[in-house]
Amino acid sequence: MLPSPLVVEVRRGAVADVAQALRDRHVSASGAVVVAVGPSQGEAIWESIRDSLPDAVPFEVRDASLATAARLQEAMAGRGYDAVVGIGGGRTLDVAKYAATRAGVPMVAVATNLAHDGLCSPVASLQHAHGKGSYGVAMPLAVFVDLDYVATAPRGLVTAGVGDVVSNLSAVADWWLAHDVRGEPVDGLASALARNAAEAVLRREDGVEDDDFLVTLAEALVLSGMAMSVAGSSRPCSGACHEILHAVDQLYPGTSNHGELAGVGALFATYLRGDTTLLGELRRCLTRHGLATTPEALGLTEQQFVAAVLAAPQTRPDRYTVLEHLALDEAGAAAAVAGFLADAG
Repeated sequence: MLPSPLVVEVRRGAVADVAQALRDRHVSASGAVVVAVGPSQGEAIWESIRDSLPDAVPFEVRDASLATAARLQEAMAGRGYDAVVGIGGGRTLDVAKYAATRAGVPMVAVATNLAHDGLCSPVASLQHAHGKGSYGVAMPLAVFVDLDYVATAPRGLVTAGVGDVVSNLSAVADWWLAHDVRGEPVDGLASALARNAAEAVLRREDGVEDDDFLVTLAEALVLSGMAMSVAGSSRPCSGACHEILHAVDQLYPGTSNHGELAGVGALFATYLRGDTTLLGELRRCLTRHGLATTPEALGLTEQQFVAAVLAAPQTRPDRYTVLEHLALDEAGAAAAVAGFLADAG
């Protein structure tokens, strides 16, 4: 089991506590840390704290690739830095998590948006020469979410996190399906953490304009990361919903964003399982936050979505979900998608 974060702080003005934690040597014994800085808000946060951290050195993160993570690890080794601070969105944090894990040093995450559960998950999604891969990493030692910065992020980078976290309910249902059909063990604590994270957000009537909702969403995303840590895999937060997401990424790169894709994937998987009650709740939640509920709203044609459904099981060959259970052929997938669209009205 990977360790859970030591500190989780979600509030306005939280950035000041990042600098204090580093100055007090709670993370780094020497104070010599590399700060992986993402564009835009990441750079702004670094400028606000750099004068109080004379031994910290910035590293610019322009893409989420294995090559960039390797350069960060090399930069750390060259000077013997003993910690990494990642400041930015999910891509920046994934680079920082990967490099810190490979270097065997602690990492602190300072999130500037709430687009998905990568801010605290034991998984880093990075580009390589042949596409994108998911890599096991250590979780951050501490997670700071400053609502002053989250509130000024593009709205889509915050609402997307809603789609990612509520998709946990579909992923957990797939996990229990695998248990019932194949005897796959289910970790009860991981399942409960993932489910509770999703349900904390699912039925709330407020939105990302309200601080109370942002705190709930941030805590739910962190809780999702902890669920994956307990399970030792992404299983509690990734089922058919994410298989479809990964297939879309491979077939039609640049389509929408992670959280919105996860939301539509969860809707379709829930439709396949015949859970009309959950389907209605998920659809109402996504609609309330202005997120896509159909392939068309993602920018995909019906035929493209069918292709993604057919390709989805190959993205996680070891995972058993409703897609593997039904083993849809081309005609079956086309009929299922048509039924799903008709149900959506």
